[in-house]
Amino acid sequence: MSSLTQTLGSLSVRQILNVPRLLSRLCQTPKTMTPNRTIIFSTVGRPQYGFDVFSLKIDATYLSSSDERQLTDGVSVNFNAQFASEHDQSIVFISERTGSPKINLAGPVTTKPDALPSIPESLFHDRPVIKNNRLYFISAHEQPQQPFKSWSALYSINLDNQKETTRLTPHGVVDYSPTLSRSGKFIAVASYGSRPWAGEFHELYTDIVVFRESNPEKRMVVSERGGWPTWSGDDKIYFHRQTEDGWWSIFEVNFLEFSEFPKAPVRITPPGVHCFTPSAMHDGGRIAVATRRRDKIYRHIEIFDVNSRTFHPVTELLNPSFHHYNPFVSPDSRCLGYHRFRGESSQGESIIPHLESVASLSSSLRLLRLNGYFPTFSPDGSLIAFNHDFEVNGGLKVLRSDGSKRWTLVKGRTAFYNSWSPTENVVYTSLGPIFASTQSTVQIARVVFDISDLTDDREEIPCDVKMLTREDTGNNAFPSCSPDGKYVVFRSGRSGHKNLYIVDAVKGEFNGGIRQLTEGSCIDTMPCWSPKGDLIAFSSNRHNPENDATFSIYVVKPDGSDLKRVYVAGPEGSSDVDKERINHVCFSEDGEWLLFTCNLGGVIAEPISVPNQFQPYGDLYMARLDGSGLKRLTWNGYENGTPAWHPSDELDIGRLSLGSEVGDKLRGQFDEPLWISYDID
Repeated sequence: MSSLTQTLGSLSVRQILNVPRLLSRLCQTPKTMTPNRTIIFSTVGRPQYGFDVFSLKIDATYLSSSDERQLTDGVSVNFNAQFASEHDQSIVFISERTGSPKINLAGPVTTKPDALPSIPESLFHDRPVIKNNRLYFISAHEQPQQPFKSWSALYSINLDNQKETTRLTPHGVVDYSPTLSRSGKFIAVASYGSRPWAGEFHELYTDIVVFRESNPEKRMVVSERGGWPTWSGDDKIYFHRQTEDGWWSIFEVNFLEFSEFPKAPVRITPPGVHCFTPSAMHDGGRIAVATRRRDKIYRHIEIFDVNSRTFHPVTELLNPSFHHYNPFVSPDSRCLGYHRFRGESSQGESIIPHLESVASLSSSLRLLRLNGYFPTFSPDGSLIAFNHDFEVNGGLKVLRSDGSKRWTLVKGRTAFYNSWSPTENVVYTSLGPIFASTQSTVQIARVVFDISDLTDDREEIPCDVKMLTREDTGNNAFPSCSPDGKYVVFRSGRSGHKNLYIVDAVKGEFNGGIRQLTEGSCIDTMPCWSPKGDLIAFSSNRHNPENDATFSIYVVKPDGSDLKRVYVAGPEGSSDVDKERINHVCFSEDGEWLLFTCNLGGVIAEPISVPNQFQPYGDLYMARLDGSGLKRLTWNGYENGTPAWHPSDELDIGRLSLGSEVGDKLRGQFDEPLWISYDID
């Protein structure tokens, strides 16, 4: 679980999405129009965040929960703030209330925010800073000249006229996490430079780079490895880095006015505690840091005294059972801010809707986020079968396509990856542990129920569950039903390798027999039958069986003939194609387009700064069946995946139940990055 040389103001949406020949396969003009459809998809963790921005005064002798002040209004997800004024507690922050991360300003008196100028063509904004009446922020809208390079770059807007927009990151360069010195004279960023993304998604191997705000082209590397820089005054920078002993630690480097020989960074926080996302105070002696201690399960904000090398706990004294993220401090060093789950006692939304509208740059494509995974539509598009989660609410559920009502079909068993028969009221699913070994028992199940039972007064619907695979055949998963409803293709590990098989959709392998479709010591997985029935698309590493982290799209005819690879990252033989990680492939209704999740856009934000993502570089893309006409559909810091096309173009977005009337209780259920290790000597 992938630059433009024109100035921003002269670019239209069409130009941004169709820059000629940046990559022959990324930007070709489509032979056919983009499908006029609705896409529903999943986002790992995102529906459960419920983040708001809070602050407290850190010069108080004693801290209590009454000292904490909520600075945002509890609408959607609000995060990554900075104080916007030298004199009050107004903040500039990121909110997703409009369907994508946008920049907002909340004043000191009311939490009702105002939208600040941003880039209309961008679906991603991050890390806003206001200094000397200019707004600085990260955006990801300008397509780089090669795949596997992040789209993130630093921009600024003059708030006086709100028209003058400047790209401060040189074209061809990737920048993250900007910070301005106290005077605003210097800017530091975590920069990938002009290198393509190497594939890592724990610590990004960025450099700490400094440049003058007035001369962004002249850049100086002050540390060859580090992230999330923060200025103390105009002459000292702190940043985080994972050290050789395994601990995330804070480093200090002195900035010597573009000296040719900057001093080497010095580690200032000790081993034994993970420290990251620092925010320095301009008094020169303290840093606010997020920490994860060996004996704690929550991330908390602490104040680190640079001179005495001692920590002073802050948020654990107030909210010991919440994670706290990405601290920021006021210019006078008296107030500390951060974001966290708002909790039940704070103001704001308390319901996660079943469906949520997500911003799209294409007028012909509508995007909906599902509070669940592996959606599949009924033949008429009126219902969605999906898996809510794989633990507390595991099983198979059905939802009206307008999001107004949900029912449970299969309860008390882990189910995943679903396919609704195009010809009858039958859902095929995988029953058994997800992410299991080849030998683990996972079975393909045929689930039949009476659609007339789906009434508003019922929550659980009786159904008949029939296994199509034998219990002793190991891991059988990822079913897809043929368009005539007669057969199911799925992935099985019964041979010792994960290949594709086809069974009778009613009899299964017990009486109807089973036929192996693909073979080889590779992983063939997540198949999808085309609407015409002539092809099956799937993900596989058969081009590099030794590597189980890279997958590409393959297609094969149902009789096993004409197996071939679909190249989307570049032409066959290019250096980029074997870096693809493509999953969750599905066909458009006309069979001309493929929709999938992949890694071509690299990483859009520092992964350590967000809750756990299994694959934080997963975004939705679509391409024609021959791999041309590639289009990126989502830009955010999450893992997006398990997409499905609505079977018609008649879904009325205006009539969807997207508000807080129906859904699940917001509980703030998310984990820290699972790769933060404490197995350290």
